[in-house]
Amino acid sequence: MSESTNLREPHAQLVMAHGWLLRGRIWQPLQQQLEPQWSCWAPDLPGFGSAQRPPGLSPTLPAYGRWLAQEAKQRAAGVPLVLLGHSLGGSVVLHAAALLGDQLQGIVLLGCGGGVYQRRPFARLRQVGCALSWFQGDRRAARGLLLNSTQRRAVAGLPKLVSQLAMPSLWIGGGNDQVMQPVYVRHLAGYAPDHQIEVLPGAGHLPMRDQPAALAEVLIPWLQRLASPRS
Repeated sequence: MSESTNLREPHAQLVMAHGWLLRGRIWQPLQQQLEPQWSCWAPDLPGFGSAQRPPGLSPTLPAYGRWLAQEAKQRAAGVPLVLLGHSLGGSVVLHAAALLGDQLQGIVLLGCGGGVYQRRPFARLRQVGCALSWFQGDRRAARGLLLNSTQRRAVAGLPKLVSQLAMPSLWIGGGNDQVMQPVYVRHLAGYAPDHQIEVLPGAGHLPMRDQPAALAEVLIPWLQRLASPRS
């Protein structure tokens, strides 16, 4: 009876931030692996999917971090939080983390790494990305976030954000990820005071969609350790 009751009572509210030009539903296969034990909320970030960007919300990582922190607090209503971020959404999570205080139990970063500015690759990424953003509902939000996240200052500032994390972090890379290779995930994760790194063999850049069961096998034990009383 008690075990059944525990399964109906989420340990924490999981808030999932998607990557660039994606939308919240990319998390649905993983959500199916986690619910009902874990309550999941995967919104469309403002300007992506069906979510409109408020006029006062600048298309920058700090602004989106503030938005995510505010929405997560409201959604959780006092329940402990765990933030999950994929790719660009991981950078948003890093900006939100410092604003949530003790309510934030941990963060999970998927396909998120870097911290080393590379001029030519980033220039090509901006060129291709700005062309693709024509197909995005809010072109200013898409282009603004891409340009902001690939500027030298933003890239160089990631290690400092990571080094200031006051909660445990789980970093997950895909063994076959050609967008964010595991070496870059390991590099950025190394700045975190309390971190764990996992690489999913054979996974690409979207493990929450393509390998949700394998991802859940890594994620659930880590979440359970967060929820367990510490000695």
